[in-house]
Amino acid sequence: MMKENMIFEHEHPFSLIDLWSEQLRREEESEEDEEENDDVLIANQDFQCLCSRCGEEINWYHRYYYSCCHCSDYSVHKFCAELPQRLEDVCEVGHALDLTQSTFWMGNWNCKICGRYHKSGDLCYCCDRCYFYFDVNCGTKVLQKNVIHHPIHKHPLSCISKQLLAKCDACGKEHKGNFYHCSICLWSKMIHSDCAFLPQKLQIQDTTNDVFSHIHHLTLAYSFPIDDQSSKNWPRCRVCHNEFIGQSNFWMYKCEKCRYYTHLDCVTSRDEPFLSILKSPGTSSKNYKDDEHLDLLHLPFPDPSYSILKHLFSMEKGLSTLEVSNKNTYKAQGIIHQHPLILEDITNPTFSRIKPISYHDPMKRIQLLCDGCVRPITSGPIYVCDSEGQCNFVLHEWCSRLPAKLNGHFAHQQHTLILHSKAPPRKFFGVFECDICKLHCNGFAYCCMDCNNCIIDIHCAFLPKEITHTSHPNHLLSLVNHESLHDTCRMCGYFYPNLSFDCRTCNDFRLHVKCALFIPETTRNKCDKHPMKLSYFPIENHKSDYFCEVCERELNPEKPFYHCHECMQSMHTACAPSILQYETYDEYPTGVYEFVNVKFGGRYENTKVHPHPLSFVQGIEDDGHCASNDCHYYDNRLQFRMIFKCLNCKFAVHYDCCERMSN
Repeated sequence: MMKENMIFEHEHPFSLIDLWSEQLRREEESEEDEEENDDVLIANQDFQCLCSRCGEEINWYHRYYYSCCHCSDYSVHKFCAELPQRLEDVCEVGHALDLTQSTFWMGNWNCKICGRYHKSGDLCYCCDRCYFYFDVNCGTKVLQKNVIHHPIHKHPLSCISKQLLAKCDACGKEHKGNFYHCSICLWSKMIHSDCAFLPQKLQIQDTTNDVFSHIHHLTLAYSFPIDDQSSKNWPRCRVCHNEFIGQSNFWMYKCEKCRYYTHLDCVTSRDEPFLSILKSPGTSSKNYKDDEHLDLLHLPFPDPSYSILKHLFSMEKGLSTLEVSNKNTYKAQGIIHQHPLILEDITNPTFSRIKPISYHDPMKRIQLLCDGCVRPITSGPIYVCDSEGQCNFVLHEWCSRLPAKLNGHFAHQQHTLILHSKAPPRKFFGVFECDICKLHCNGFAYCCMDCNNCIIDIHCAFLPKEITHTSHPNHLLSLVNHESLHDTCRMCGYFYPNLSFDCRTCNDFRLHVKCALFIPETTRNKCDKHPMKLSYFPIENHKSDYFCEVCERELNPEKPFYHCHECMQSMHTACAPSILQYETYDEYPTGVYEFVNVKFGGRYENTKVHPHPLSFVQGIEDDGHCASNDCHYYDNRLQFRMIFKCLNCKFAVHYDCCERMSN
């Protein structure tokens, strides 16, 4: 309680209020629930009223204020209430100024310092000898009494008496206006009032008009140290998707439990920065018209069995590249398969087959891959080999519709590309590296037979010029050929000196062709009984570190990964295709499984290499080291790599070593 005459213009006594008291008490009581503490903080930080002396707002950062014990609408800043009755040596001639209510001779008046308009009777410091006067607000600044209590510093921060044009140490941007600093110690930072009064906690949906949302309140943080950024895998702002590197000492908002981080300007929608955000991914603003892009390909594909070939050819009418031999049996034109093929369709009740087909089922560890596109076959219609031997050739019906020739292809415009069921003989065991996506492949290929300088897999042969992708919604991504190293791919984080899909609106978003085509939206794996969905950011309310259920290594949630929200399990996108045995994943998961376009299996027989038949597989740890005396791998390990191994003995060699030994 304070005495009545301390605020002479009001007749009632006042009580001192501490807006932080309830919050501090709860923080000391460890048994209190964190969410309840948040509610108290939010309620107090939302408090605001006007000071009846200076007319400025009283809020949470002022911490202390006086409230009239009888009047519900009369409150005063603590520093305004404690202003001295007289100021010495303030005016230019050295007169004393008294705190008083403006008199009739002043009428309506303007402060001599800031120029603010006031009505007759408003409180001011006045010299009745030289008629110099200024309002209470300027008086608190002149005396450096206009202070706030801020968690960033142990001392109260004083408002600098003059407006400045300077850089704010909170956001790193230049501001004009009032700045706060410490007048007690050597703390050198200056905080602009726009940043100084930012709420300690907020909900991003409230500050961005529901353009962005998060289930938890975001907390104001006063730095983002490099070590913390590194331990969190260098996260990006959830609004603008730019990094925090180089901004470790600036303020930001975060939800630590969900690894949700945003820049100050992004989360508060302040000024020009937010205008650019409205044009960025994640908003409702589209940079194209649907009626002008009727055949636009929307990626990612729904599941691993889907492909660009299914998208283009499954519903087309016309001749297949297969030639009809009788009602149900087909034979190839020489480039497809050496045996008769039969079209199997389980929806046809009249169809029967001696050798039953087990469709691809990761949950049962059954793998059935198309010999053309090397995508999983989960249903018919499909072509199957009708021979009585051990040939297990299978082909999607739509893969039989591929054109035999491609003229003027953008990757090799000077010559015609010819469809081959296997890479030319110069490619050992039919395995080649696609000139576009750079992935190994042993499926169908389009090759130049004139110069032998171009070979591409059948997926890359039909790349569209434009796509959309859920990782960058509402913006067109255009196919661009980079002749040198350019920006990193947003999916895998690696540089790539070749074709990519780029956003020409944002100029900083890029997807490798392989990441766009071969990472589906959902996948299934034996490690989890539910379908796992592709996620581009850390999961809300995830209470532990991230580990891949397949390879059991740490997982970076700032890069796309698969996650089951029911079981709270995750896995690398590169590990997802590993369904036969858990050791056949990538050594260094980089987005797309390295052998996503390779169908392992098949026998290789060459007595120059080994007296027994060899199987084409991906190496695991038990396979040990390469048996070649001329192995070019630095560690000779077979794990993770394409190898040929003998099932009768322990002989095994790398694919490259086997090729050299066979020559």
